[in-house]
Amino acid sequence: MGILIGIGGVSNAGKTFLARELAQRLTPGPVPVFSQDDFVWPESQIPLIRDHIDWECPESIDFHRFKNEILASLKQNPYVITEGLMLYHDRDLFRHIDIRIFIELSEKDFYARKSLDLRWGAEPDWYINYIWEAYQRYGKFPAGHHPDILLDGSRDFNLDDLGEWIMVKAKS
Repeated sequence: MGILIGIGGVSNAGKTFLARELAQRLTPGPVPVFSQDDFVWPESQIPLIRDHIDWECPESIDFHRFKNEILASLKQNPYVITEGLMLYHDRDLFRHIDIRIFIELSEKDFYARKSLDLRWGAEPDWYINYIWEAYQRYGKFPAGHHPDILLDGSRDFNLDDLGEWIMVKAKS
């Protein structure tokens, strides 16, 4: 059974970037990366908030399929990486994660980055506020637990040291 590495944090904190970079540094590879965003339900099954699809609630994610695909991949790979805003919200998935990384980002930095993120078009201010509020409800690291690695998303990550630390930790 492989080592499952989880990366959580608010939208635009650097989760996807970190997952991709770590996947390139961990050996042996290739290292599969599972993004929570790839496991959303069809739009017709996701609740609405005002006139928007509510991507920011746990009901928007097929956690059962997400977890099952990750666990199947763990049987075939020495490392698997998963990332997402609500990654640590699902308690069953949380228990399977061997190395838990959390990226913090200040509210000010989040707003600045999210305002510039036009992947899905410009979002109204009320929705950007809603994303921050949803992160506070569903995206924080679970109370009573501590991440193995806590990163500041406003600073560059030391990727080589982080990859090395993970490989050493996985061997212990």
